[in-house]
This record gives sequence, C-alpha cells and structure tokens, in this order.
Amino acid sequence: MTDQEKLVALIEEQKKIISDYQAKNEELMKGKVGRPDLDEYERKFNDRLEEISRTVAELKAPRPELKNEDPKSETKAFFSGLRKSLLGRPLDEIEKKAMTVGDATTGGYLAPAEFVNELIRFDVLFSPIRSVAKVRTTSRRSIQIPKKTASASAAWVSEIGTRSETTNPKVGIENVPTHEMYALARVSRQDLEDAEFDLQAFLAEEFGERFGALEGAAFVAGDAINKPEGILTNSSVGGFTGTTTSGVILADDLVGLYYSLAERYAGQATWLWKRSSTLAISLLKNTVTGDYMWKPGLQNQGTPNVLGRPYIECPDMPAEGKGAKAVAFGDFRAGYLIADRLATEILVDPYSSKAMGMIEVSARKRVGGQVVLPEAIKIYTLKA
Repeated sequence: MTDQEKLVALIEEQKKIISDYQAKNEELMKGKVGRPDLDEYERKFNDRLEEISRTVAELKAPRPELKNEDPKSETKAFFSGLRKSLLGRPLDEIEKKAMTVGDATTGGYLAPAEFVNELIRFDVLFSPIRSVAKVRTTSRRSIQIPKKTASASAAWVSEIGTRSETTNPKVGIENVPTHEMYALARVSRQDLEDAEFDLQAFLAEEFGERFGALEGAAFVAGDAINKPEGILTNSSVGGFTGTTTSGVILADDLVGLYYSLAERYAGQATWLWKRSSTLAISLLKNTVTGDYMWKPGLQNQGTPNVLGRPYIECPDMPAEGKGAKAVAFGDFRAGYLIADRLATEILVDPYSSKAMGMIEVSARKRVGGQVVLPEAIKIYTLKA
C-alpha cells in the first residue's frame, strides 16, 4: 500500500470516529445517554487517534512548528472543539488551531461536500401527437388498411326507365410501415460500478425521452424516409392560406380554417400549434374596442379552447413567419395513424467493447406514422 493510500485509509477511519462521536453527542442532547458515556467514548478512542496522528505525521513532510507539539494535546483539543461546535459554544485558540476546514489535514477531510445522488435535468419537449391520433399496436412490420378510393354513384329513373350500370366504389390499401429508432452509449465498467446513482436506469430513461422527442418531430414534419410521415408533409392534406398580412396569425384566417374542415370532422377536431403561436393568438385584439379577442382562463370556464375546440402545443410546429405552416386543425384520430411495432427495448452488451473496459448500453424502438385520411385535417399556411 502506498503512502497516499495509507493516508486515505487513516482519513476514512477518522471520519468514522467523528461520525460515531456526532451520533453519541446527539444521543446526549436527546437525553438518551449521559455525560459519563460520552467521556468514556473519548477515552476509548484517544489512544487510536494518537496513533493516527503519529502515522499521519510520518507520512507527511515534517513541519518545524509542529515538531515539539504533543499529538495527544491536539487530539484532546480536536474532541473538545468538536463537542463545543456541536453544542454551539465558542472555541479557544488551541481548539481553533486543531480544527479548521480550510486545511485538509486539520479537519478539512472530515467536512466533505454533500453529494446529492440526483441529477439536475433539463426538460425534454416533444410534440404530443399520440394524445390525439389513433394508435394501433401490431406484430407485423407494417399495417395495411383497406381504404375506399372512389364512391359509388346513383341516379334518378322513371318507373319503366332503363337502368344502366352506375359507377362502382373502388377500394385500395393504405400501407403504414414501421421504422426503427436507436440510441447507443458506451459506459466504463468502473463508472457503472462506482456511480452514486443507477446509471443504467438513467440511460434507459434518457433514451425513452429522446425517442419520444424524435417520434414527435417525425409525426409533425417527417419526410417518410426511414421515419414516419408528418402531418405537415402529406401532399394530399389541404387547408387555408392567409391572404392579407404576411407571416402572422390572424383571427379571420383561423375562422376560415375552422370552416374549411368538413362538419363531420370539425366536431372532434383539435388545433395544433407552437407555444409561441398561443401567445400570438392571445394577443389578438378587437380593432374597434382594443379588447383581447381570446381570454383563456380569465373569463371562460373549463379547458381553454379556440372557437370551441381544444388545442395542444407542439414544439415541432413552425413558428409564425412568411409561408409557415403554423397551424394544423383536424380530427387526428380519424386522419392520422400511429403504428407501434416494438416498445423501447434496452440491451446491455458487456462483450463488444470489453477490450476498452467499456459496456455498451443500447436501445431501439419501432414505430410508424402516416396520414390515412387527408380530408380530416387542414393546414393554415401564413401568407408569404
């Protein structure tokens, strides 16, 4: 064992002695033990502390001013000062000299900083499309849904008129493939062994959050290339384009978007926009009276809504700007399908990077998403 390792071991022993003494002192203050018990404790460990003091003096470079001092007197002063500090009494000079946190060898090692085994984490924002879309679990690589592509026709006819064949309905297949997300981290074996909190559980939770953010972004604006198709990128989804002021949300345009959606979907529809758009809408005013046109939580009861329909804030929706698709409105449970193939799977691989002393922690998830009924969704594109 090296001198440094011996010194560390002695310091740990000192910390144990002090911890036990503090516990005894708390019992004394609560009346659980008497003064004789605490004095007996001091006598019991005085000899050991004297041995520690001598050993530490041998391991460290000698200091002239400490050559003739009695280690036993330092020990007594240390215990006396500790007891007075715990009881809130003032220290005399020798006790101050014996106990100082600023010098590691005279008490600093015994006053370590508190380590909190919780991690300060920033908030992970994601678009909550799952809360309004239709979600289906599958055991296959994709979901295929029969879809009517053309309607039948009908016609009036007289009592004895000729009845020719009318147009037949047509049916197609809507295919919703699943895609894979992954995350991989390499962690040293020692880090996993020595970390003050469950590092493996932390990584699993972190991967889950990142998957949530990644799929939310794809559900809004994914390009369908190795990822889900986004609501904003489906070319068949129609909508309403602003015609007056460029790059800003207008009340008249919101009304126009609302009524561009068929009645059968409007009754179940939800607004999607960015949080900054909520602010922009809340600042819209009546040009005559100057009053705010929308007062969520101020005068209306229940869930805040716009034109009687609820809204959700999606960080992946575009902000106000020229030509921005800033608002989506529709019955997303009818219009957008999420296909879950595999929930988040965690794999711990201790072999692939063992030569570097590392363990690989990886995660994967398979999910698909696609617009399946474009007429149930409308997009508000701001004027360019």
